[in-house]
Amino acid sequence: MEVTNPEKCKSTKIETFPYKGKPLGVKDVWIKWLSQAGPVEDSPDYGLRFFTVGPGGEIPIHNHFYVQTLYILTGNISVTTYDFETDEKVAEEQAGQNDVIFIPSMEPHSLANMSNQEEVTFLCCIANVYEEDA
Repeated sequence: MEVTNPEKCKSTKIETFPYKGKPLGVKDVWIKWLSQAGPVEDSPDYGLRFFTVGPGGEIPIHNHFYVQTLYILTGNISVTTYDFETDEKVAEEQAGQNDVIFIPSMEPHSLANMSNQEEVTFLCCIANVYEEDA
């Protein structure tokens, strides 16, 4: 068993996130790993992360093999999903405090803080999906 406090976890600024082989710029986003299990050097099998998105901050279009669930703690965030083949916008939803967002494996998506004055914080739980599970 492990007990920790987010204040004691290392905060790392995310500078870029890859999409289709290209690094895309990330604007004012910080991550703290609260817990994780599995291979740390690649992508853990499971992880709980604490994100802070500064005013006007954003994570550009990206996708990943793991599924993720976001729980919004503070602020308001816009989540956009895109067509896997064309990258055209499919849907855009707004989420605020206590909302939960589920993003399936490999679904292209982006996140943006809707405020230019307040930060957004959220918990993000990830779990890898393996081909035999899919």
